[in-house]
This record gives sequence, structure tokens and C-alpha cells, in this order.
Amino acid sequence: MEEKVKDLTAWSVEQALMHADKANKRAYVIIIMLIVALLGSNAGWLYYESQWEVVETTEQRVDQQADGDSSNTFVGGDLYGSTTDSNNDDNEK
Repeated sequence: MEEKVKDLTAWSVEQALMHADKANKRAYVIIIMLIVALLGSNAGWLYYESQWEVVETTEQRVDQQADGDSSNTFVGGDLYGSTTDSNNDDNEK
């Protein structure tokens, strides 16, 4: 009777080890697949972001002249604003 119990115990331990080995292999495969998916996702974002041009902006400051009351603003290289000086009517656009 004791031999049957020992055989049964040895068999159940072997079965548990085989099951653990299968679970570990499955976990390794899933981890490798997740790493590959992460690298693919990062490569996709780098490709997507590389399609846009780099735009450099320059800030310009315009000081107001002492003889006229004006308010001008440079936006994207274009002059927008209004002046109250009667000599500069061509600046109104």
C-alpha cells in the first residue's frame, strides 16, 4: 500500500512540474511577443513623427515710435495692426 502512495505522489509531482514547465514556456512566449509589439509600436510612432517638417519660429519685437500712436504685431512674418498716425495709412490692412 505504501508503494502505491509513493508512486502516486511521485506521479503527481511529475505532473505538477510538467504543468509548471508548460506555463513557464507560455509566459516566455507572451513576454517576447509583448516586447516585439512594443518595439513595433515605437518604430511606428517614430516613422509617423518623422513625416512632419521641423518649423523654426523667430520672434520679432517692434518698438513704438515716439511721434505716432501705433499698435503693430508681427505674426508669421506678416504685419497686422492699426495706426492712428495719418502719415502711415498704408499700414492698415
